Amino acid sequence: IGEAPRRTLYEVLGVPPTATAAQIKAAYYQQSFRFHPDRNAGSAAAAERFAAVSEAYRVLGSAALRRKYDRGALSRDELSGAPRPSGRDPAPPPPARAPAARGHSATPPFDFDAFYRAHYGAQLQRERALRERRERLRLFREEAAAQGRLRLLTELTAGLLVVLGFAMLYGFK
Repeated sequence: IGEAPRRTLYEVLGVPPTATAAQIKAAYYQQSFRFHPDRNAGSAAAAERFAAVSEAYRVLGSAALRRKYDRGALSRDELSGAPRPSGRDPAPPPPARAPAARGHSATPPFDFDAFYRAHYGAQLQRERALRERRERLRLFREEAAAQGRLRLLTELTAGLLVVLGFAMLYGFK
């Protein structure tokens, strides 16, 4: 960077200069996990290595800074002002919009319902069928319980009438 470093940033991360952004990111996560100060409490060597790995990723994780570094044109000021890469792939630029006609947007809004049905439709149908089956079973059980109570009440009433009938027969004699 400013002075000739003993090791290149690629060597710090353990990747070749031809490494892809994904390989650089994976190497950074692996090294930062290994040398993180929380995992190596009190180790000055681990803290120094963690700082070196973070700096290497700050440069190599940014496409613009990496190009400057590869050309040897990266200054210490640019490095210190560079934000740490987010770890996410850069978002593609938004598509160019066609001019809207008569107050309507050029692209239709995304239909989340159609997307959800397309991806989860079979599961939704199975769940709906299962809920209907459970509801039918619940209604059947309630009806059976009601019929059982009615049958019990009928049998008790009939038994009471028989007992009263015998009581009346023996009471008149």
